[in-house]
Amino acid sequence: MSVEGKIESVEMINISKKFPGVLALAGVDFSIRGGEVRAIVGENGAGKSTLMKLLAGVYTMDTGEIRINQHHVTLSSPIAAKKLGISVIYQEFSLVPELSVGQNVYLGMEKRSAGGMLVDKAEMNKLTRDLLRRLDMDIDPRKRISELTVGEQQIVEIAKALASDAGIVVMDEPTSALSNEEKDNLFSIIRGLKASGIGVVYITHRMKEIFEIADSVTVMRDGKKIGDYPISDVTESEVVRLMVGRELGSIYKRERTTSRGKIILDVKGLSKEGVFKDIGFQVREGEVLGIAGLMGAGRTEIVRTIFGLDSYDSGTITFDGRETRFRHPFDAIKSSIGYVPEDRKRLGFIPLFGVTQNLSLPSLVWLSTLGWVNHVKQLELANGYADALSIKMSSLDQRVMDLSGGNQQKVVLGKWLARDTKLLILDEPTRGIDVGAKAEIHNLIGELVRKNIAVIMISSELPEILGISDRIIVIHEGELTAELDYTSATEEKIMLAATGTRQ
Repeated sequence: MSVEGKIESVEMINISKKFPGVLALAGVDFSIRGGEVRAIVGENGAGKSTLMKLLAGVYTMDTGEIRINQHHVTLSSPIAAKKLGISVIYQEFSLVPELSVGQNVYLGMEKRSAGGMLVDKAEMNKLTRDLLRRLDMDIDPRKRISELTVGEQQIVEIAKALASDAGIVVMDEPTSALSNEEKDNLFSIIRGLKASGIGVVYITHRMKEIFEIADSVTVMRDGKKIGDYPISDVTESEVVRLMVGRELGSIYKRERTTSRGKIILDVKGLSKEGVFKDIGFQVREGEVLGIAGLMGAGRTEIVRTIFGLDSYDSGTITFDGRETRFRHPFDAIKSSIGYVPEDRKRLGFIPLFGVTQNLSLPSLVWLSTLGWVNHVKQLELANGYADALSIKMSSLDQRVMDLSGGNQQKVVLGKWLARDTKLLILDEPTRGIDVGAKAEIHNLIGELVRKNIAVIMISSELPEILGISDRIIVIHEGELTAELDYTSATEEKIMLAATGTRQ
């Protein structure tokens, strides 16, 4: 049945969905009204994304019903969902980098000149400019997407939703790559959407954001809905307990000891023109060194350089007592250094490969004879680390892209643990994973330290940096502005150093 006019309500009733070997959703009810911001929370694998992909027409449900304005609808494809006013902004944006902002906003809905033969770019730019003004954003519609910041690209995605007359907008982890300023701007836009009668479904793992922006929260666990709660009726700790089914305590916490091993990494005067300058620090065995700073400060570039991914102009890197210069990541791997990148989906694993292949990837040279992989040893290695890390999967052959975010991250960590790593570099290791998986990752870091492994951890979450690190260095615009011991570090001190403010 067609739905005419503005979306006043969406109801998903008794929704079930099964994948091979996995019951993703079991009799789930979900609803949202126009002008409401409803958060959905749950551990990775709880069913949040599956539920929203059903609403977006990406998947078809096995049982259940979807109603818009109390009329039964069939969402057989993303196009069908979009025509009915459902728009989804995924964590990985669906924008074409080489096209302009205006072309992206009206992609698939191009405006035509008289006669309909030619695309009217001028009209699309004009309409796009009007949409961006509604969002209080001054972005040139003629600019290419590749020239925009991540925050600006997200605004373009929202403009796309408005251009298609969306009545419900689903946002999946919308702030995972945004600065605080961009997050505040996004929240202002969400409030504007709400005021105009548009409903917003907000999926996030960041508890604080739920209480800042949402009217209500739906909690899911193991493919079932635990309940719907007005934000005013619950606390952050109560929501976490409902999500995981147990008390977690403080997830940003590990036991620390005063015992430290030898200096395993000594960096002096490391510089790369226009990126970072005169960086110097040491890391000892059995220690977590946290690296804090704002986005774009140069944190990732520094650790990429240490791992041999990027070059540098001057300075020295001494690892395990020997001055060295890794010209390729394989040189670092041979020296027992592991690196978990920030973008795990693009750089951390091979999506179409199974768990076995990904866990053994850095070890293939040592699992091979004359170029032939010993599959018995490969399977033993994968089985051992999958068990040790409690990776939830249907089998060792399951594609890593089909695992939950937390289990994907365990695979990325596991492949380095299999290499008898001496130094493990973690770049935003808990970004985009739920609180339960975060606690597991933090426990794993604690175990690594107890085994005398050195850890460098970059994190944009200050409670995480403070709770996990033994020492913290702060980077501002490519320069080291502070080095703090965990006993004296505070969020205020870190932020002052991260913004270049004199203390």
